[in-house]
Amino acid sequence: MATRKQTKTPVRRTAKKAAVRKPTARTAKKSAPTKKAAPAKQPAARRTTRAPRVAERRHQPENLRLRELSAGFTVNDLERSMRFYIEALGFTVKERWERDGKLNGVMLVAGTCELALGQDDWAKGRHRAKGAGFRLYAATAQDLTAIAARIRAHGAAAEGPLVAPWGARIVSVTDPDGFQITIFQED
Repeated sequence: MATRKQTKTPVRRTAKKAAVRKPTARTAKKSAPTKKAAPAKQPAARRTTRAPRVAERRHQPENLRLRELSAGFTVNDLERSMRFYIEALGFTVKERWERDGKLNGVMLVAGTCELALGQDDWAKGRHRAKGAGFRLYAATAQDLTAIAARIRAHGAAAEGPLVAPWGARIVSVTDPDGFQITIFQED
């Protein structure tokens, strides 16, 4: 396929801007037809996998859209729970919350996930059950065998690694207050 070579006409620049005149009926008849310049090439648009944000596609009333979600556990013994999450699971302390010089809670972080632990004030009774019917699911790209070994090395029971009924490879653990956590491996 032959391509046409375009030539650029040199542009003469003057110190003053020339006045731009609109063609009138009189001048339009006299002027020869001019060739339109080819449009300049635009840079390629970035391609993304997300669908374009179109208001018409959203449900009304609009569905909830969150950017992050953190869980918070009320625990019986904050120091014991901190040891479990920091030593056995590998979380780090992001924030500490104190009142009158006494530690009342912490915000723990592992990767981009946060978990708040707060000391129970016993206002709802000392023997209330915690963690019943509740489980956190957390994804990781790390080796589950090493995670399970770390948990067991710190005296906690870990179930797995094993293949869950839905096909994912998982390790499950229960914290000192009965909160259950299942860590599954992402590809």
